Amino acid sequence: MNTNRSPSHSTRLRDSSRIILWLSLGLGVLAAPLQAATAPRLDFTPAEIAFARGVAADPALAAFYGGNDLEPVFTGPEARPRREALLATVTRAADHGLPPARYQPEALRGLLDRDGSDPAAERLMAGIFSAWVHDMSAGLLDPRRVDPAIKRRGEGADAAALLRDFAVATNPAAVLARAIPADRRYLVLQQALSEARGLAAPEGTPPAPEGLWRPVTRAPEVAALRHRLAATGFATDAADPALYDDALADAVRAFQTAAGLPIDGVAGPQTIRRLNAPPGHGPRELLMAMERLRWLPDDLDEGGARHIWVNTPAYTAEIVEEGREVFQTRVVVGTTDPDMQTPEFSDRMLYVVANPTWTVPRSMIVRDYLPRLQANRHAVAHLDVINASGKVIPRDQIDFSRYTAANFPYRLRQKPSDSNALGLVKFLFPNPWNIYLHDTPSKGLFREGRRAFSNGCVRVADPMDLARALLSKQTDDPAGMLARALQSGRERYLTLEPTVPIHLVYFTTLPDADGTIRHYRDVYGRDAALWAALEAALAPPDAASELASAD
Repeated sequence: MNTNRSPSHSTRLRDSSRIILWLSLGLGVLAAPLQAATAPRLDFTPAEIAFARGVAADPALAAFYGGNDLEPVFTGPEARPRREALLATVTRAADHGLPPARYQPEALRGLLDRDGSDPAAERLMAGIFSAWVHDMSAGLLDPRRVDPAIKRRGEGADAAALLRDFAVATNPAAVLARAIPADRRYLVLQQALSEARGLAAPEGTPPAPEGLWRPVTRAPEVAALRHRLAATGFATDAADPALYDDALADAVRAFQTAAGLPIDGVAGPQTIRRLNAPPGHGPRELLMAMERLRWLPDDLDEGGARHIWVNTPAYTAEIVEEGREVFQTRVVVGTTDPDMQTPEFSDRMLYVVANPTWTVPRSMIVRDYLPRLQANRHAVAHLDVINASGKVIPRDQIDFSRYTAANFPYRLRQKPSDSNALGLVKFLFPNPWNIYLHDTPSKGLFREGRRAFSNGCVRVADPMDLARALLSKQTDDPAGMLARALQSGRERYLTLEPTVPIHLVYFTTLPDADGTIRHYRDVYGRDAALWAALEAALAPPDAASELASAD
């Protein structure tokens, strides 16, 4: 890179920004501000036009090259360490469950010794850099396209800023490594993926038969299961190969332990699927968990940031500080009805609300309450009928039979009380989906193993403890602060200072605090859609094309 810039550098810099702006406007992407005082230069060289056109569609690359005088980062003799760092990094894509072919390692290898100016090569390597940073920090997939209940989008690292650092770094590989999630759980999953890939049977080994195989079962399929386990080094020959004996159950347990699966000695669908995985592929549970972690904000675990973590399949909510769980409680989440599932998103919790009123969601009003009011205007007497001005309207002044779900003009609201649907406290992080955490008078549901009973919001088993834990950072007496608010009998908003990030997530596989990988039931069935999308993205280019055309 040329650091001895000529006096005309500012003019050339402005012109290079205009090149990219001019082309990116044609592509619908705004790359840099146009200075209206000076007419844009249009006499670009073919090489400049080709290069600018190539980077204009990528906002990060457009911002970097447009603001950097179009100077190359990857080409030229002094750029070889950067080329080597990029190649060495992307050749390890499989270690992260990413498809190596996407980053064109063979093309990069062929460019290592290219020391001359080559805009096409610069464009190719810049695109690979940008793709790597995006995929590692934002995910291979757009989560919103995987499932409509996933409201988050992978925000990703600032690729332009990373490229600026990469261009001047003495250790460019370290800059690329900054795109990798810093969450310790990601590193645990990555290690587990490496270990699990060593469990695959050699190519050509007959697969274990699908089914549910238990101890004392005798069947020809058990012999095939034993043979597959033997090929992975976990089983030995037996006098009666078709008998599921204690030795085979022990072999299955050992395989399940090594693969990070639930350990029960029973060869069920999950164990059979993992046992039949081809060499180099890796268990889908780990690959999906790594992708889900890449979707999360990149500062999730940075500096031990305090945050709230609600994992729907685990039915738990936690407060995490400095990477450690300091509080946990059971929760009830939305039902399996697609319209009532708890969505996935991240936000910031702003308030603890004592003595909350409950405004019934409109979907519940028209679905559940309007028919009851039409049958009996005095039904659901614990709810006030509120007009658009916020005034309580006596029910004998309303002819409920006149209204339908489309034109019902009233709201229903419940006053603060011990029997309020939200209990005595709620936790507010305003969002477009009106999701929040709250207390509940229905405490018995927390004894259930599967706790998907709500209309989408998250009910908390220990709301007072959660409130005190959240308030403890801003007062020496969080219990007193909460008690005074509750004793007022009125709805009181306690502002959290500072506000606390909250992440509503969906992990069916995730390491716990001590690094043990835990598995949870796929309560909403989201794994199937994620795996289908991930499998298509991981397929070799020719297979991926066939999958796309088949759709």
